[in-house]
Parts: sequence; structure tokens; C-alpha cells
Amino acid sequence: MIGQKEVYDCLERLGISYEYYEHPEAPTIEIAAQFYRGEGTTLCKNLFFRNHKGNRHYLVIMKSTFEMDIHSVEKMLHQGKLSFASPERMMRYLGVKPGSVSLFNLVNDKNKDVTLFVDAGLLKVEKVSFHPNDNRASLVISSQDMLKFIEEMGINYEVLNLYE
Repeated sequence: MIGQKEVYDCLERLGISYEYYEHPEAPTIEIAAQFYRGEGTTLCKNLFFRNHKGNRHYLVIMKSTFEMDIHSVEKMLHQGKLSFASPERMMRYLGVKPGSVSLFNLVNDKNKDVTLFVDAGLLKVEKVSFHPNDNRASLVISSQDMLKFIEEMGINYEVLNLYE
């Protein structure tokens, strides 16, 4: 697993401030919610998919309260049949093991192989929370800084209305 240092170095280089919260290992959104901190912060769910051919990869980030149905997401993304990516693919494209998937993993996607889909609702909240390549911590940043991170990193992304 590629460590947290790359995330912190990137945030520093981009001038993005963050709040750091250390907690026990939180490999699922349900467990992460138990340790959730940060007034006015939206806890984010991060899902890593591959297409049916295995030649395209997608990271979908949304509010943790969104009940995701893979068939609905397939229709919204217009990318054909999707399945969750294997642990090997997570390591290859995001540099992490299952349970640590987050927006910040994209610092490890040097070839820009992963397309990011962001729920539009995340752009309307004050702050968002993601693991920093390790599910034993969470970083809180503003939603505007989340967008800055995405754009400054040159990440291929699309904003979707998952709730409407």
C-alpha cells in the first residue's frame, strides 16, 4: 500500500488545508461512521468499479447516506455493465487495499487511468471527509478544496446528480 505521505505532500503543494482524525481501522462506510467527526462535514462513500471488459476503471464518490444500487449507477455513468474492482486492481490503479478507497488514492494514478464521478451534492456541502490512503485516519477538507484537488491533479472527472 502506498502511504499517506504522498497525499499530505500533494495537499501541501496545492495549498489545501485539512483536519486530521486518527481512528481504528475503518474498512467500510458503516464502521467509518462510528468514528465520524467534524461538525458540518459530509462523510463520503467511495466505490471503485471496472467495466465488463476490464479496460476502464471508475471511482465514484458520493454522500455516505446514498444507498447505491449498481444497476442505477450503471445507467447514470453510461459505461455499460460494471462490477466492483478486485483487490489486485485496487492496488494497481489506486495503490491501496480494499477498505481504503478514497478520492485521495488518485495521487497514485500516475497514468490517469481512472475516471472519477463526483456526486453533485458533494459540491454543495461545506466540508467532506476521505481516508488518506489508510483507513486508520480521515482528512476533512472543504468541498471547494476537493474540487481544487481534482482539477489541479488533472483528474478526468464528471459531476453527476445521483440524488435527483
